[in-house]
Amino acid sequence: MQTKNGRTAIAALFLLSILLALGAMRSDLFPASAANSMPPLEREALPFAILTVAASVFALIRKTKWPQATLVRSSMAIGLGLFVAPAVLVSLSLNAVSAYTRVALFSLTPVFAVVFEPHLGGTEPQSRGGLLASLVAVAGALSIFPVNLPGSIAAGVAFAALIAAAACVAAANCHAVRLASSLSRSSIAPVVAIACASSAAGLVATSAITQGLSLRSSAIASEFLWSVFVTLPALLLLFWLMQRISAARMTTRFLLAPLFAILIGMALDRPSVSLRIWLGILLMAAGAGWLLLAPGEAPDADSSSLSLHS
Repeated sequence: MQTKNGRTAIAALFLLSILLALGAMRSDLFPASAANSMPPLEREALPFAILTVAASVFALIRKTKWPQATLVRSSMAIGLGLFVAPAVLVSLSLNAVSAYTRVALFSLTPVFAVVFEPHLGGTEPQSRGGLLASLVAVAGALSIFPVNLPGSIAAGVAFAALIAAAACVAAANCHAVRLASSLSRSSIAPVVAIACASSAAGLVATSAITQGLSLRSSAIASEFLWSVFVTLPALLLLFWLMQRISAARMTTRFLLAPLFAILIGMALDRPSVSLRIWLGILLMAAGAGWLLLAPGEAPDADSSSLSLHS
């Protein structure tokens, strides 16, 4: 039976997934806010920069001791592995792989997390039911989102890059959960600041090299509002959850966010939905539900708490 802390964490994960779904549907739901001339990677860097400042100020107010070199490197690895590397790999595949294919391939993230977690997350391996549940969810995603198999070398490279991005997110998630669950509430804020600073710097540097930079104040101001009200809360929830649920459970956001996006779209457009789509929704929901609700190892929610929310 789920404890109160467990139910709170699952509710937070659902809210995170809803925010991610809104982000994916931004151009459809909020076309005015999506009409921004900022390059995509530079746009993604903004909320990380905001959270870097917020977490740093919080740490200074609390007079928190900043981590030593080993923890700094681990924090930077979280930012680069969880956010920068996947964003770069996705940006390189935009012209070669469809959006539906990207969603379907990222549904592999929980599969990788289940496999990686015993080695990178420091927890006991999940039962074979966990791996089976994640594979069932992938089957559901493939039923909903059509996957165009590569027809050229460029498409094949992009296809492989997206699978590598999913594996990178899973590995970084396992590392982040292991690190966060070992920290006290007084030491997590600097880790968040360092991880977000490395993310912002990596995304801006990559954007400058591949897409250019747009430093116009009007573009930054319009993006700032979306970052504060949607992206920043999602990031806070993500870091908050790192001390409360396992990495495999955290990666179910890559199953729940597409499900919420589908349900929001169905509620707004009322389309005719085929049996195949309903079956895919059922399989994705069943797989995510098993990963979330089945007994398993998780960080001790009572022993530590994210200091940004203290």
